[in-house]
Amino acid sequence: MAGTMNLARFPRRRYTPGFTPLEPMPRLTAALGGAELWIKRDDLLGLAAGGNKTRKLEFLVADAIAQGCDTLVTVGAPQSNHCRLTLAAAAREGLKCRLVIEERVPGTYSPDALGNNLLFDLMGAETIRNVPLGTDLAAEMAIEVAAVAALGRKAYAIVGGGSNALGALGYAACAAEIMAQSFEQGVAFDRIVVASGSAGTHAGLLTGLVALNAGVPVTGINVRRPQAEQEGNVHKLAVATAALLGTPAPTRDAVVALDRWVGPGYSLPTPEMVAAVRLLARTEGILLDPVYTGKAMAGFVALVRDGTLAAGQRVLFLHTGGSPSLHAYADDLRDPALN
Repeated sequence: MAGTMNLARFPRRRYTPGFTPLEPMPRLTAALGGAELWIKRDDLLGLAAGGNKTRKLEFLVADAIAQGCDTLVTVGAPQSNHCRLTLAAAAREGLKCRLVIEERVPGTYSPDALGNNLLFDLMGAETIRNVPLGTDLAAEMAIEVAAVAALGRKAYAIVGGGSNALGALGYAACAAEIMAQSFEQGVAFDRIVVASGSAGTHAGLLTGLVALNAGVPVTGINVRRPQAEQEGNVHKLAVATAALLGTPAPTRDAVVALDRWVGPGYSLPTPEMVAAVRLLARTEGILLDPVYTGKAMAGFVALVRDGTLAAGQRVLFLHTGGSPSLHAYADDLRDPALN
């Protein structure tokens, strides 16, 4: 592999032994009848129930420990996978953890909910505070950091999704992992498709691929924002990540984050998402989540069906995890014929 990227100089905690699987999806490929479809199983990353935030937390938690912090503070939506995994990392490291939950859709947070909310309780979040959409989350985290300091302790604030330049290094590392597996398994990919939310996964992956001179384009599928806004967010973070790494920054036109499958809004179900979750479960026995990977797969399926991802191409779907929240959306996901 041409290109240089030295990630070894950044402190890192390891939460996953080895690489996550890179697998063909022959039954989904046959069902859709277009491009040859593969999946990168980042739903099988380490920490409780897996998912993409684990890669980011390897760098972020290492930084927290290096700074002598004993408490992690972070923010997320009611069924936040990022909050679940930050809490799991804290438990693994013997740290305390405080969560600020942003209720992006009014009335959707319930302490009694299943899915990730149950796991917040099981893994022992020190405090969970619910705030409405539009709240200044940085200010709310600062309040928690100050409260921890008042107890004579030291907190480390982690931005939503772990999506800053340090966290995004986790997906620059994933880019190197994909290219190594691609070489070992003798499979070259024409494109990678990934959910695009807080931007760290999308930006880190793109930055890593550019640093490695991989020549593999990335298509993001938005789960929250309009295309132009999201692409701006991803590019800004990719530039910052490349600066941290000392590698060339991705160009603005390399950033694609399609918004046609967001539906009525973040975390709100769509018929396409339900169909995609059910299709992958039945063809490949792989579970997606309703908020991120379900909508990303809805986009992936649509791009195969409309010929954008055509026969003769080999395309990789990056599964960023999230299935623990499935149970909180049971009523939306059941077979429509049975409802």
